[in-house]
Amino acid sequence: QVHLVESGGGLVQAGGSLLLSCAASGRTFSDLAMGWFRQAPGKEREFVAAISTRSGGKYISHDMTDRSTISGDTAKNTVYLQINSLKPEDTAVYYCAAGTVVAGIESKYDYWGQGTQVTVSS
Repeated sequence: QVHLVESGGGLVQAGGSLLLSCAASGRTFSDLAMGWFRQAPGKEREFVAAISTRSGGKYISHDMTDRSTISGDTAKNTVYLQINSLKPEDTAVYYCAAGTVVAGIESKYDYWGQGTQVTVSS
C-alpha cells in the first residue's frame, strides 16, 4: 500500500510558476514509478509527467515538455512537479500517482492521491 499526499496547489497568475509536491509513504520509495496527472473541469484526466524513483528516468507529456520539470527526492520520499509560464488552461486538479512502470496511462498506476487544486487567473 502506498499513501500519497499532494501539496502546493493554489491560485496563481498567468505567467507565474508553481511547485507541486507529492509525499509518499508505505512502500520503498526508490522502487516506484511516480506520475502526475491533471483533470480540468469538464475534461478527462490527462497525463503530465512521470519519473522512476529508481533510475531517475523521466517522461513528460509532449504538451508540457517546455514548461514542466519533474524531480524526486528519495531522502524525503517526495516527487515534485514544477510548471512554469502557467496559463489559464493549466487550471485543474493535479493528482499524484504511484505504480511500478513509468507510463502516461492511468491504468499503470495503482495508487492515487486526493489531488491538489491549481487555478490560474488571467
